[in-house]
Amino acid sequence: MLVIGAVLGALGVMSGAFGAHALQGLLSDKAQGWYGTAVTYHAGHALALLACGLLSLHTGQGPGSRWLQIAGICFTSGTFVFSGSLYAMAFTGITRLGMITPIGGLLLIIAWCTLAVAASRLRPTPVGG
Repeated sequence: MLVIGAVLGALGVMSGAFGAHALQGLLSDKAQGWYGTAVTYHAGHALALLACGLLSLHTGQGPGSRWLQIAGICFTSGTFVFSGSLYAMAFTGITRLGMITPIGGLLLIIAWCTLAVAASRLRPTPVGG
């Protein structure tokens, strides 16, 4: 999760820079909106995936670890589907791709909910242990 989160984060920064510099004047206002939303969700959920990875290091195989794995899978797949469909719409203008965007959004909602379940199961590690 840490590696995928870090790579998604780097790609999010690159996508944002690409949109701000290389795409100016090339995309319609609507397409720029889709692109901007894709970048925002992409970068934000890369951070959430990093949080899952860091928590996984803390929990090991302990309480909440399975829920963290599910959250990580949903954050990854949700980001690809949600942001990926918006990126594709921005570049191609094929608005029918927007029909799959909510699937990515649902996966992201599930990811946040499973992260909450995982967090509720975490127990503090004793000092020195």
